[in-house]
Amino acid sequence: KKNYIYSSKGRNGGVKLIMNSKDIIWIPGYNLDSNCYLIDDMLVDTGAGDNKEYLFSKLKEHDVNPEDIKLIVNTHCQIDAIALMEDDNPDTVASHFGHEIKCHKVDIELEEGDKIKDFEVIHTPGHSKGAICLWDGENLISGDTVFGHGGVGRTDIGGSFSDLKKSVEKLKKLDVKTIYPGHGMIDNNGKKSIEMSYSIF
Repeated sequence: KKNYIYSSKGRNGGVKLIMNSKDIIWIPGYNLDSNCYLIDDMLVDTGAGDNKEYLFSKLKEHDVNPEDIKLIVNTHCQIDAIALMEDDNPDTVASHFGHEIKCHKVDIELEEGDKIKDFEVIHTPGHSKGAICLWDGENLISGDTVFGHGGVGRTDIGGSFSDLKKSVEKLKKLDVKTIYPGHGMIDNNGKKSIEMSYSIF
């Protein structure tokens, strides 16, 4: 299962630049929602959809209206991160939380090595089949693959423990300064946290 991007502009590429942490705006998850990250006109993950007004209010705190968002990137296809994805898709595990997902058109299916904004896509299956991380040479937006201060996403609902181990092993090779995880706090000791995450295996 590949991951998805929703776009009114199409694929973005260009010169690879390292983002300043000030350019990545953290919107902490609320209730079941994942963390969301605002980068210019791109939103990474959208939460479960139960708290849209909270998300919209956080965007407006940064002078961004929902209609200003041109790109939505999902790090994985489970309900807590993808309020704007596919209905009747068992990979979303929406039914486990009493949800249904409204279907939206997917513009681009992201693959390993794709570029989006200043980030490279890293395919990191394990928590879910099509999970990805976004990497700019310093910062890692990790979804539920790894968390700050050690830890990994669950694999018991449509995931794979062995795939997750391989994915975290892949991330160990990166010189990560800061982890922007799907849940919990941002971690400025990224490389060490990935090593701690790998020790679970």
